Amino acid sequence: MATLKPRIAIVDDDKSVRKALSRLLAGASFEVRAFGSGRELLEGLSSFRPDCLVLDLQMPEMTGLDLQRHLLRVRPAIPVIVITGHDSPSARSESVALGVSDYLAKPIDVDVLISSIRKSLEGGSPPVSV
Repeated sequence: MATLKPRIAIVDDDKSVRKALSRLLAGASFEVRAFGSGRELLEGLSSFRPDCLVLDLQMPEMTGLDLQRHLLRVRPAIPVIVITGHDSPSARSESVALGVSDYLAKPIDVDVLISSIRKSLEGGSPPVSV
């Protein structure tokens, strides 16, 4: 019997980040789908139910924090790992207050991201990275 791969959704408005993370996570035995915006993810949830979300904070139209607030209402159990190129104490504290599993500043250490995803999928709460 085939083992199902954990499904990871990447939401980032930067196409090169989506492409790079998709390849790296697929190589780590995850099923990956990438979305260019929060709206794209919300529209895709009917056909793709991710087990974990890798979410950029700084996006036009709907920020990562806006998307996280919405997901808390419609899918509160999904683990979310925030990635950002605009790290700040306020963004970090607001992300933690919204219950993210982890908060990682770009550039992302891929091994740290993969470890964070795996811990989130196991139900563990990795410490928010500093």
